[in-house]
Amino acid sequence: MDLSCMEDAIDLFQLQYSDLVQLSADEVPESPGERRRLNLISDRIMHEIGPDGPGLLSVIGVPKARLLRQSLLPLARKLSLLSNDDRKRILKEYNLGSDVPLKNLDRIVSSFSMQMKYDVGFTGKFCASMAAEADGSEFSNLGLAFRDLGSCMMELGLLLSRVCDKKLGGCELEHSLLQCGTAKSRLIHYHSILDNVIIKEKCRGKGRSAIDRLNPRIDDESDLWQKWHYDYGIFTILTAPMFMLLDGSDAEECDSPTGHTYLQILHPRKRRVLSVKAAEGSFIVQVGESADVLSKGKLRATLHCVSRPAKIDDLSRETFVVFLQPAWNKIFSLKEYPVGDQNLESDCEGTGGADHEPDELIQNISGMVPPLSSRLKDGMTFADFAKETTRKYYGGSGLQTSR
Repeated sequence: MDLSCMEDAIDLFQLQYSDLVQLSADEVPESPGERRRLNLISDRIMHEIGPDGPGLLSVIGVPKARLLRQSLLPLARKLSLLSNDDRKRILKEYNLGSDVPLKNLDRIVSSFSMQMKYDVGFTGKFCASMAAEADGSEFSNLGLAFRDLGSCMMELGLLLSRVCDKKLGGCELEHSLLQCGTAKSRLIHYHSILDNVIIKEKCRGKGRSAIDRLNPRIDDESDLWQKWHYDYGIFTILTAPMFMLLDGSDAEECDSPTGHTYLQILHPRKRRVLSVKAAEGSFIVQVGESADVLSKGKLRATLHCVSRPAKIDDLSRETFVVFLQPAWNKIFSLKEYPVGDQNLESDCEGTGGADHEPDELIQNISGMVPPLSSRLKDGMTFADFAKETTRKYYGGSGLQTSR
């Protein structure tokens, strides 16, 4: 099912980084007008990521964001198209891993990951460090760019968690993040169809001219780069994506063909698939299921996917993501949490109508997503919850297959 032409678009609420910093601070502004302004912003934040909102927002005006993004995102495609031996050597050199089978020539997503620590200093060292490490190789700043951009995004998550703790009281999101001590960063390349042709040609040792004679195998569900799911951590921080268009043997950055990010959400209250718009250089913050549970449903996890543009064979999508989660031994209490209500079917029940998606579409999406009640039990640790969630999505009898 091609969703790219079926959905409406949503312009995310844009939270200024300077306001986020001020809202997270302990000091209270002396000016009554400034206090009122900040209260209105914090109320808007809670609406956007609460049960009646879309479950995500954007942060703009982050220092050095454009430079950090521009230095790292183009490397996603370059890494993906390397030979297995060359890529393995580079990943080992920079202590990077992957959670997809990179030897699979039909993969439609490649990702490269690094474990981040909260005790590493945050932003401010990027330019000086770059100058020190640059040695002429296109990957010479790979590890540094991972750490700098990842640290910047971890900081955004901590600041937002502090704002939520102030507004909600008692959910201890910031403490949960710091108690974990680490976060996982992931550089992701969403393949164009021609990327897979190039990968296969390199593997077979044929010339570039043979590409046009191949009929690339298209995945059965090629309308989705990433299937519908909830993230199970606290917050997921994403860069606004970069799109690249194949130009001869290379690829050049280009605008989104549709003006949106191809990140899509299902708004449960509105029962609509919405494509997300985000400003270049901004960061998108999504709510995960752990935040949903720890806040007793006052924050709402975001059901989302990444759609694939139809009839465009040479467009790829690059992004960088940081997953913020509680400690593995964090115990979840379901007291006062309506776990039976936090699922797609109950949210959408009785909301049909001319302005809503067809029931068939809702059922198709629901069929990809195991209900939270089937994955989370009272007293379960986060480690057990993560393991059970992975099994229900991607295990032998799971609703989705790992790619």
